[in-house]
Amino acid sequence: MTLRPTLTAAVSGLAIFCTVAVAQADVLFWSTQARPVEEAQAMREKVLSGAPATVDYQPNEDGPWLTRLQAEFQAGSGSIGVLGSLHGNFSGIDPDNLVDLDDLGVASNSATFNNLAKLGTGHLQYVPWMQATYIMAANKEALQYLPDGADIDALSYDQLIAWTANVHEAAGEPKFGFPAGPKGLKHRFFQGYLYPSYTNGVVRTFASDAAVTAWEKFRELWAHTNPASTNFSFMQEQLLSGDAWIVFDHTSRLAQAFNERPDDFVAFPAPAGPTGRGFMPVLAGIAIPKTAPDMEGAKELVKYMLTPETQIATLRATSFFPVVDVDMPDDLPPAVQAAGAAVAKMSGSADANPGLLPAGLGDKGGDFNRVFVDSFERIVLAGQDIRMVLDDQKGRLSEIMEETGAPCWAPDAPSDGACPVE
Repeated sequence: MTLRPTLTAAVSGLAIFCTVAVAQADVLFWSTQARPVEEAQAMREKVLSGAPATVDYQPNEDGPWLTRLQAEFQAGSGSIGVLGSLHGNFSGIDPDNLVDLDDLGVASNSATFNNLAKLGTGHLQYVPWMQATYIMAANKEALQYLPDGADIDALSYDQLIAWTANVHEAAGEPKFGFPAGPKGLKHRFFQGYLYPSYTNGVVRTFASDAAVTAWEKFRELWAHTNPASTNFSFMQEQLLSGDAWIVFDHTSRLAQAFNERPDDFVAFPAPAGPTGRGFMPVLAGIAIPKTAPDMEGAKELVKYMLTPETQIATLRATSFFPVVDVDMPDDLPPAVQAAGAAVAKMSGSADANPGLLPAGLGDKGGDFNRVFVDSFERIVLAGQDIRMVLDDQKGRLSEIMEETGAPCWAPDAPSDGACPVE
């Protein structure tokens, strides 16, 4: 006789507990970014502590991140509120599983990034969140030798070549520095900068006539490059030593020069070619799965992540740069301030033409990079015929794409199945 009231009370108590638990539930931020312990802690304490709702920030490797997400999609419900990852991961998700974010009224300052975030649809499937990339840097001593009428923030490749030629003549030795050493990131320059700027592609256009022109231009630039660049891997060292006055490299590999001697160097965007200002953004975005349990809480978190204050906090926590217009605080390291301004100008330029990181290659990523490195060594270092080399390397590239089945990524036109080498 006493069981029913007790059970009723227990059920009522459980209902009250569940109601409270739901009301206090965190928005689960499921991310592939800021995985190192220090970065994850900084995200929780410095970035997300001021969010409009409590946030459970959980970073994971790409595999577990995708596995749980797919399981929730299959189940038709889940606990993930917000997704954070690189463009390449989002491009592999069916847009039907993501919430259109147009109505949030937030986006990046780059029309190019916003277009990428639509994932081939007419609506924002994720919101650009943060970016890292490669830029140019120069000793201010070199600025006096800029060609007439050249704007350092909007250079063309022809102007860069003319500038390095002027410096070469004035200094009596070549002063352009390029990370062509064993650990240098030279392949990213070809994939994300030279090819998009001259061919509006990377894979489809690998052996095109426009690609021949691109390599001809790089040969011209190499004529004014310090020949010891084949031993250079981190261009900050060559800027500091004076071995190079004008360089290209990843922002993190230029930081030491700007932090040690901030008044001596200037950072600026990569040059443009006939098909735009090619650059390789490491672009991360934020999305909301349609299975999110608290849709309004998720949307408020996305909007919060795009505020200038949060973007600066994210920069401090991750060293990834903002995707919206911000005023850089004076207390940021000099390297961050210099590179941040250059990154913003480059990604926000009207002719921006991003060459995205290769995607879908699995364990063949190294073989893909080797195609571009071998082409450089044969064409530029060994002086072989450009057309012959590209036709030869084209076969190797086709094998890699067909074996992996990787579809095209920007700026190549989309493909059904493996990206063709045309």
